[in-house]
Amino acid sequence: MVAPEACDELGGLAEAGRVELTLRPYEPRDLRGAFVAVAATDDEAVNARVFEDAQAAGLLVNVADRPALCTFTLPAVVRRGALTLGVATDGRCPGLSREIRADLEGLFGEEYGRLVEVLADVRARRDEAGVPTGEVQKTLTRLYREGILEVIREGDESRLAAFIEARLPG
Repeated sequence: MVAPEACDELGGLAEAGRVELTLRPYEPRDLRGAFVAVAATDDEAVNARVFEDAQAAGLLVNVADRPALCTFTLPAVVRRGALTLGVATDGRCPGLSREIRADLEGLFGEEYGRLVEVLADVRARRDEAGVPTGEVQKTLTRLYREGILEVIREGDESRLAAFIEARLPG
């Protein structure tokens, strides 16, 4: 990342070694060796320059909130463990994607990450037992439709195990 200054969150990521951060204005040489470029500044002139330089270098480029300056768009994403929910408007209305993502964050809590783990474990055990794929899928659907998410929200692992066992065929 290259920026004249960084917010505390980005500074923290850099300090933790999760991103490489260079504190200075953008220069065309910043794109050397890149495959993709993302410009997300409040300076329209800098964003346009990054787009032009990336295009000239044959790079994929995304300028945040400027679909006309993108060769690809990014969905607004909610992650809950291994569950990923994405919202996209094909670059036509990024602000709407962000708003819907915010709605989804409220609707899909962290328990959905646990749900994926639990159902993946049930699936693996049923697969190992030689249960046909179609039957495994019916079992997972039944668990979901009959309220496994509520049991997960309660946080009682023994009740969760009993809930699952009571709904496994044979």
